[in-house]
Amino acid sequence: MSLPDFILVPAILFLIFVAPLWVIMHYRSKGRSQGMLTDDERAELERLASSAENMRERIETLESILDAETPDWRRRSAR
Repeated sequence: MSLPDFILVPAILFLIFVAPLWVIMHYRSKGRSQGMLTDDERAELERLASSAENMRERIETLESILDAETPDWRRRSAR
């Protein structure tokens, strides 16, 4: 076995097996790290969740008021 064959065989094996796995794992970990929220995005998300919860409570309150004052409002709105 000559010196070029001694270097060429491991190089080809590296390019066939190791390099593709290395590239795949690199971009997979890079994608996961970019998928995380920043502090500003997390604060905005919490603010929106709180706003949605307040809106849900208001809608429930309005529905209970309508149920008490006009019991058949749900049937009339479905028409």
